[in-house]
Amino acid sequence: MAEEEGSATEAVALRQKFQDIISELKRSSESMLDASNSFCRDFCQVLMQHGCQGRPDEDPLPLLEMYTVAIMCCAEASPFLSPECEHLTDVLDKLSWSCLNLLLSFSGKIPGALWEEFQSSVKMAHDILQARGNLQLHSLLTLVEENGVWSNSTLCSLLSSDIPNVEKVHEFLSREGPELLHMRIKHLIKLKRMDKAAILAKICAEFPEFGGKKNFKQIYLVCLCEIKPQQELMQEIKEVDCKEALDMICNLESEEDEKGALSLCTAFFKRQLLSGDAYCACD
Repeated sequence: MAEEEGSATEAVALRQKFQDIISELKRSSESMLDASNSFCRDFCQVLMQHGCQGRPDEDPLPLLEMYTVAIMCCAEASPFLSPECEHLTDVLDKLSWSCLNLLLSFSGKIPGALWEEFQSSVKMAHDILQARGNLQLHSLLTLVEENGVWSNSTLCSLLSSDIPNVEKVHEFLSREGPELLHMRIKHLIKLKRMDKAAILAKICAEFPEFGGKKNFKQIYLVCLCEIKPQQELMQEIKEVDCKEALDMICNLESEEDEKGALSLCTAFFKRQLLSGDAYCACD
């Protein structure tokens, strides 16, 4: 009971802080652009101060409550923000990314009332921000339109290897988009669910609409290195050109994924040795 009262008090205090910076924005004597930059700075400061107080690994719900309030703050402030403010784009991008990352990491069920409040806030804020040309909440909106983060029926079928018809799969991929799907795959990898990550990465890599975005093929092959026996792995990668393989390895190194780069490098080098092909082996 005491914890619930403490959480409610914190939520009220947080809302007040956001209202204060909105009020400052409205009555600012600075130019619209300067006032917008100041708002973004103060907004991030409030998020940092409040976010550092929680422990998302132990209890992520307070952080979701914070994001719910923060999203509505951005929406309420948007009519008074300059469209030339580059900081606003960064703030909305990072806010959306942080929310997505938090939601995908939930291990338990989000309480109904909190989920509904978050859904409502995202939908309302997205409409307000979109009307002013800010589309950064699109992926977040896509996610919250479902009843749960991992509850989409097509996604559930894919991850259980029960492949639905092609039309449903393509509809799901188009709706989610490469950014959100990439985050899903990375989260599955983080949880060591490499088989499920490989399924989703392969489907994304083969989807023409994505046109090679997010290096889904690269992620798929890295997953295969973890889950496939050598003979099956060699069969899977036999059609991949060595120059393409080198590009993938360089990409992984630039992303500081040394384990993934080493896995791919080892797999392709073995393939070259087994086939007796020296092409690109030195590289």
